[in-house]
Amino acid sequence: MAAAWKATEGIRTLDLAFTKRLLCQLSYGGGWDHERRDYTRGMAEVTRRTTEMQIAMLSYHTCPLATLGGKDTGGMNVYVREITRQLGAMGVHVDVFTRSQDEHVPHVLHDLGYGNRVVHIPSGPEVPLPKKELASYLPDFVSGVKEFAEAKGIHYDLIHSHYWMSGVAALELRQIWHTPVANMFHTLVLMKNRVAQSPEEMEGGYRLEGEQKVLQSADRIIAATPAEMAQLQWLYHADVRKISVIPPGVDIYRFYPIPEDEAKEYIGVPPCGRMILFVGRIEPLKGLDVLIQSIARLRQLDILGEYRFCLVIIGGEVDEDGDPVSAEMARIQALREQYGLQDLVAFLGKRAQDTLPYYYSAAEVVVVPSYYESFGMVALEAMACGTPVVASQVGGLAYLVQDGLTGYTVPVDDPHALADRLLSILSNPGLREQMGKQAVLYARDYAWEKIAEKLIGVYVDLTT
Repeated sequence: MAAAWKATEGIRTLDLAFTKRLLCQLSYGGGWDHERRDYTRGMAEVTRRTTEMQIAMLSYHTCPLATLGGKDTGGMNVYVREITRQLGAMGVHVDVFTRSQDEHVPHVLHDLGYGNRVVHIPSGPEVPLPKKELASYLPDFVSGVKEFAEAKGIHYDLIHSHYWMSGVAALELRQIWHTPVANMFHTLVLMKNRVAQSPEEMEGGYRLEGEQKVLQSADRIIAATPAEMAQLQWLYHADVRKISVIPPGVDIYRFYPIPEDEAKEYIGVPPCGRMILFVGRIEPLKGLDVLIQSIARLRQLDILGEYRFCLVIIGGEVDEDGDPVSAEMARIQALREQYGLQDLVAFLGKRAQDTLPYYYSAAEVVVVPSYYESFGMVALEAMACGTPVVASQVGGLAYLVQDGLTGYTVPVDDPHALADRLLSILSNPGLREQMGKQAVLYARDYAWEKIAEKLIGVYVDLTT
């Protein structure tokens, strides 16, 4: 297989109730202008330390270049793609390794810039596979990564893996390369199983064993929030001394407030003129059923005459006739019909990442009603665009959304509380505008430059 990587042939055509008083608060300190100046002054030193740094980024089960909104695409894809771009801009070379899912896609792509590559490794059939089947092809993936590195004559200083399967692969590569491993889980099986609404949604012991192996053996664990660190400590008995809390970020040069009239012209103004927006995968833990029930509650309150609106759902897949192609999409559409909301709820399917700032900016409010969310990148992107967010008070959302300042947090699985907060924003344009301005300022503290600098600090610590 190594010959295939020659330069001339390498391209082919219910969350645990962690209360805020029990967890330390996020603290990023300092204003944006002050930190921006510090960042600029520090770039020379960062560049000096990282110009020769080589990172192997593992994203085994999903590709960072995949279209968002599908079953296995979401915040992790955004994270891997954007942090790789930013690290490249700061002088760090990154190769992202992912399992090939389409034999017609070139195995090596340079879409992330700065010489950084996305390398698709054949590991089993080159088609999308259920997650339960993917673990059996990890040995093929490890062999492919090893052979690519040998063919290119590259030595990686550190392996940064994402999700538990990538973490297992990273540990195998560490034995070969004698290279430190930093892993980020993104989601945890014990948390997901706690909120599963059916046996089919629960994952088996194989994943728990994998997560525990990675927790015990990785050199560093990156947690997105103090809540995740607490979950790792209390549920997995992890050694907190090797956990670093570094949140995901947002591209503030892409996600920023677009004038409302321009945003609505781009997307086409919804029939009602005012839009409540949901963006995300269509799966049970995302809480779309709670959102549909809250919209039904608003209709029962008979406020539509005064505060006309509609709910737009981005994510999932529908066929050419608008029919659902997944069981969860079918269930949510059935709920819409059950409550008689066909005139208020529209399903748009997937949308390209570049179009999302227009939708966020055109919306009155973005809703994240999840039963479990390790961080909540949709909420951060919406706030960067100046749109208030109403979110469940779970996981990372409880830290990210500043209740009463950048939006509201509500109890999980409480459609009445959600409806009340939506009405507060819909009925008070001044409040919406104030929250939107505060959200923009707050989101700037999560600019990818700042997040990458924190991550580089971990890389330097592990390699010196």
